[in-house]
Amino acid sequence: MPYGSRLAAMMTRRLGRECVYTPSARLALYLALRRWCRPGGRVLMSPVNDDVILFVVLAAGLRPVQAPVSVWDGNIDPAAVPESTWRSVDAVLTTNLYGLPDRVAELSARCDALGIPLIEDAAHAIGTHVDGQPIGTFGRAAAFSLSKHVAGMAGGFLAVEDARTRREVELLRDDLLEPGRLAGDLAAALRPLARSAVRALHLVRPAWRTMQSLGMLERDDYRMALHAPRLALSSRETPSLTAYEPWVRVDLHDYRSRHGALVRGQLMLRTALLDAGLARRRAGVAQLSGTAWASPALRDRAAHHGALPLFRVPLLVHDRDGLVERLVRHGVVSGYIYDPPLDDYAGAEFVEPSPGPAAARWFASHVLPADPLLARTITGALTREGATTAHPPAPAPVPDTTPPSPLGQ
Repeated sequence: MPYGSRLAAMMTRRLGRECVYTPSARLALYLALRRWCRPGGRVLMSPVNDDVILFVVLAAGLRPVQAPVSVWDGNIDPAAVPESTWRSVDAVLTTNLYGLPDRVAELSARCDALGIPLIEDAAHAIGTHVDGQPIGTFGRAAAFSLSKHVAGMAGGFLAVEDARTRREVELLRDDLLEPGRLAGDLAAALRPLARSAVRALHLVRPAWRTMQSLGMLERDDYRMALHAPRLALSSRETPSLTAYEPWVRVDLHDYRSRHGALVRGQLMLRTALLDAGLARRRAGVAQLSGTAWASPALRDRAAHHGALPLFRVPLLVHDRDGLVERLVRHGVVSGYIYDPPLDDYAGAEFVEPSPGPAAARWFASHVLPADPLLARTITGALTREGATTAHPPAPAPVPDTTPPSPLGQ
């Protein structure tokens, strides 16, 4: 029986697509990129994304091409992508940032017309639908994260179109898995319990400050250190996860460890409760989408389609960095802030910069990702801190560069 097949079967029943279990979503994404993209290919993606995803793309031997994004949700704006870029890319990678869906119908149509794969990063989007169809079923493949949605601190899936592809991906996965260790399994099983205990005992602030003071956090800022010279050397060995291990493993060192029955059993129990967790997320999203800080993209979706079960709720605020620091006093640690955009972070040596970077820069510097499971706490904290809503500047008019017609025509 293939590794993790019982967990994969649970996700297959949910999505209606064949699924492969992986120890993490980042490994699932790497599998998709290796299966559908040839080394040296160019992948269109949003610059408002986790830096780990950038390094997964680089590890697969691919060139990340940064797309213009919507100023309201940070996802790719297909209409703003130049035609020359569309003609030059070999695949498109969605983000579904915080669970807000990409414009998947447009992206899927574009990819079909160009004959290139659409790969969905659905790590934030379990339970999200577009026109009744689940995110993760629009492209050739989709990577999901259990660690985010069931608080399991481990586990992911790759959803694919058919059983034959599933078997191919399982073989590729097995070649990349590393032997599990009992100590690692115990840590993976106990981390969610420890996190729940810290919250229940209202110890978030002292625990976070202690980790900061002891240097236990792997990031000094929202982004990890790039280490450009070492990164340039690693590029000579691609495709290779091993070459990019120092970057891909950050925040999740056992991202490709073959977890044993202890971890998988815990994930089975947590996944069985997924729908109840999604319902709680919808309730929190409904509360936060009614605040003044909610992104208009969020309010519009809530008004027309009801509350989505978002992983995080994008609030747009002034003085975001100051608020992040002050929220710790209220027991709220803000994560999943992707600032600066990847093209500013990595530079033209490692990515192709976006032709229209302004929207990504504005969104990345103003978005405060709020956990919907803490909606009441966050709303109260922001109110007490006097948080003010940020609105993007009006876009500058595009100059008319059309040459004048000859007189009389």
